[in-house]
Amino acid sequence: MGRTWSIGLALGLMSLTLSAPSAAQTAGAPPARLWDDAAPAVVAPEIERLNAALTRLAEGLKGALVQIRVRRLLADADDDGPRRSMGSGFLIHADGYLVTNAHVVEGATDVQVRLATGRRLKGTVIGRDGRVDLALVKVDTKDRLPTLPLGDSDGLRVGEFVMALGHPFGLEQTVSFGIVSRKGSPLQSAAPGFDFIQTDAAVNPGNSGGPLVNMAGQVVGVNTMAARNGSIGFAIPTNLVKALLPELVAKGKIEWGWLGVRIDEITEDNVSDYGLPEPRGVAIQSVIPDQPAARAGLRAKDVLLSIDGTTLVTPRDLQRVIARTPAGKTVRVLLIREGREQELPVMVGRYPEADEDKETPKAPSAPR
Repeated sequence: MGRTWSIGLALGLMSLTLSAPSAAQTAGAPPARLWDDAAPAVVAPEIERLNAALTRLAEGLKGALVQIRVRRLLADADDDGPRRSMGSGFLIHADGYLVTNAHVVEGATDVQVRLATGRRLKGTVIGRDGRVDLALVKVDTKDRLPTLPLGDSDGLRVGEFVMALGHPFGLEQTVSFGIVSRKGSPLQSAAPGFDFIQTDAAVNPGNSGGPLVNMAGQVVGVNTMAARNGSIGFAIPTNLVKALLPELVAKGKIEWGWLGVRIDEITEDNVSDYGLPEPRGVAIQSVIPDQPAARAGLRAKDVLLSIDGTTLVTPRDLQRVIARTPAGKTVRVLLIREGREQELPVMVGRYPEADEDKETPKAPSAPR
């Protein structure tokens, strides 16, 4: 009996030894479950409503967003510009008209438009303007396409929520969210004085030509550029876009008005240089020979007060008025010369295009 007990005890100890893991095995084994599942998300009702509104808005906009792929020929062997490039755009008419930036399709020999469905269509550039950086493209299709409505950009307020949509870095259908941080001129001296929309919604390479949209789902701007550090972007206001589109369709380009002068803002620091008791008007620093201003008799140191009754307060006022005046129209310019007011008739010229710029003498800053 004693032997039987000994054998049973030995077998029991052997069984325990075989089933128990070693210390090394216990230390190296992963846990049976690596994470804890979160409880169902509970979001404050007002935040939940905002989230739902933003997601519905983004989904509703993407159908009219397009990606534009461009092939271009290089001008010469030394030209290191890209042979191929990509940008964004959006459909504004069901027949296949879409808006993008002029620089996206500049020099294009072939334009391919990729719809949100993945379908690829050939595009034709109907018109483009490099000063505002706007282009109109038509795709070849018999189908009716989804579009985005153009809203009233003048009603846009600083601090208002906006979305920027596009295809940055070749990525598809991206949305960034931010606010309108300012309404002012863009970061290029050639722009004709119109107020562009500044936003902190991310505008990255490839976003060019995509829509800037308000919370009502209306396009209020066309994304065109970003500051070098990428923290702010600019968009062309839709009210300016709507004013330019008919001329792009009719002429394929915008014929901006032009004087051919270098202008200066009058401030407390330079008011005495122009012989004025207080700052008013817009000063002419210099006049380009054989251009409209010179032919009309305008001179350096003249201070322009108004054009056809429109008062000029800042240089941008002059830029806007002249830019939208048709070439060949004669305007009445009220000015101060040597302390006396007088009025001169000035026939507005046409802003030189890129090929003409090379032959036109310019003052150091962008003339108007």
